[in-house]
Amino acid sequence: MTQEEINKSEWKNPDNWSAPIAGVYFSKRDRRIWVPKQWPGIGWTLNMGHRHSVWWLIGLIVVPPLLAACWSRRSHR
Repeated sequence: MTQEEINKSEWKNPDNWSAPIAGVYFSKRDRRIWVPKQWPGIGWTLNMGHRHSVWWLIGLIVVPPLLAACWSRRSHR
């Protein structure tokens, strides 16, 4: 079985998904960090089973407020 076939099989397995609204995906066998949501037309989600997903999550939470703070500080000069 190729990695692409494993990824597809893991993505289709409902046991790898939380409730559909939350859309949390967890599969250590799927090597992708970003995967389409269960309903692919509504975006992408992190594969929380991937070892780098935590860093992406931290970046998504920390970087926007830092950029906003820098932008705010710059505009008050």
